[in-house]
Order: sequence, then C-alpha cells, then structure tokens
Amino acid sequence: TQAATKMASFAFSESSAMLLPLVLLSYLVVATSAANFYQDVDVTWGDQRGKILNGGQLLTLSLDKFSGSGFQSKNEYLFARIDMQLKLVPDNSAGTVTTFYLSSQGPGHDEIDFEFLGNSSGNPYTVHTNVYAQGKGNKEQQFHLWFDPTAAFHTYSIVWNPQRIIFLVDNSPIRVFQNSEAIGVPFPKTQPMRVYSSLWNADDWATQGGRVKADWTKAPFTASYRNYNANGCVKSSAGSSCASTNSVNDQAWQTQELDSAGRNRMRWVQSKFMIYNYCTDLKRFPQGLPAECKRSR
Repeated sequence: TQAATKMASFAFSESSAMLLPLVLLSYLVVATSAANFYQDVDVTWGDQRGKILNGGQLLTLSLDKFSGSGFQSKNEYLFARIDMQLKLVPDNSAGTVTTFYLSSQGPGHDEIDFEFLGNSSGNPYTVHTNVYAQGKGNKEQQFHLWFDPTAAFHTYSIVWNPQRIIFLVDNSPIRVFQNSEAIGVPFPKTQPMRVYSSLWNADDWATQGGRVKADWTKAPFTASYRNYNANGCVKSSAGSSCASTNSVNDQAWQTQELDSAGRNRMRWVQSKFMIYNYCTDLKRFPQGLPAECKRSR
C-alpha cells in the first residue's frame, strides 16, 4: 500500500530562526507539498495501473483480477499533517480495499492507517483506522460515513505530533489516539514514515468477513486522488527538518489538539457512525481492556 509527497522548503530568516525553540532546530525545515503528484510521489507497483494525470493534479489507482496498484511519497516524515482528497471505487466495490496511511519499514514498524473496505452496491463503505507502534497494532476503530464517498472527492487527514494522532474526515475529527507512554503504551515517535496508498483485492476478508467476493465483471475498479498536501518534518541524509510555505499557522499541527467544538463533533461522529471500537470489545480482551482505553479521550 502506498502514497505521496513533495516539500517546498521554507526559508526562515535569521531573526525568526533564532526564536525557534532549540528542541526544533535539529529538525527544522518544514515542508509543504505543492500538490503535484509527479514531484510528490512514486507509483511503485501495479504495472501501469497507477496513473498520474492532468499535469500532476490527479492520480488514479486501478485494480483488476491480476493486480492492484499503489504509490508512496518521495519524502519520509517524523511528525506531519497529511491531507489527501479521495474519491473511492463506485458502485459494487465488494472485496476491494483502498488505503491511505503512514508507515515506517522493518521489524517493529510504526503505522497510522486509513483503510476503506468496499461493499456491495447500496451498502456503505467501512472506514477502518488503526495505529501500530513498535510492530504492535490491535487498536482498531471502524466507522461508516455521513456521505457517499464515491460520488465526489472528500478530504481525509492524519495529524501526527508528539502528543497525539488525530484522524479527520473533511476536517471533522473522528478519532484521537493520545500519547499514553506515561502509562506504558508505545507511541510512534522515533521512526520516520512515508505516506502510502494502494488499491488491492482483499475479498478473502474485506467485505462481510470475506462472504461477499469481488465481481470481476465490474473490473477495473478505480479510486482517484487529488490535492495531496503534506506539512511535516522531512527526514533526509542531513537529519530532519520542519518547514512551511507560510506562517506560524502552517505549523499548528505540531501541537494540534481538539477544542470543545472538535470534541463535540467527534462525539457526534462516534455516537452516530462508529461501528467498532476495540476499547469496548470485552470479549477480545478478557484480561482487561488496553491501558489507554481507560483514559478519557
């Protein structure tokens, strides 16, 4: 699974650089993508099933019976806000999975997931979220959406800073995963991650536990991407840097949290549209729920 990114370095003046906290100086060159897929990403698999179109403004992934496709960002990040507009596979998307996520590589990897599980015509997509730290996940929350994600583009965002991870849909928070290292819960904070996206066949499990298979007479299945934006600390051979093309506002993600309106909006989403929460799955955790579940959101 794989995705995209470019970063335009922000030229900080000497005077403004002097004001930055020392802790940020070793990381300092925040980048923002210019939303051109040619510059931001590499299509990494799929044998021409992934296409960059419209001068770099649009990217499509397709899936047929023989292969899916995917892309990844050119840059690696250690903390970032990543926004992507997606239009998901329309009509009968059963058996397909479209992904948009951050991941490091190697054993003990970190990962922050959006996965969109297709369904038969007329039934809603399932939005699957998860967080891995040091190779361990099992922190799934799943949602339906309050709109048809196949009819138009919608924005899906991941905010990842040292304090928390926020999942947003059209800028509405649907989930927050707090840094709970103080009570022994691992949190992704040391491994740089790339952005990935993919479209692939998972009809052995994705739709109703694998009971509904992909209808290959409807192939190729296609998902579309546009307006990719990455504000983050870019990892390079020289270290890591946090840059922005604009003002301090572009760096708000570095300490972003939910205000009262955001908390209310998330409560509304979770009460109306959440269909699975590992923190309430007592059968799965007979010895007791994970420690972070006991903390208030």
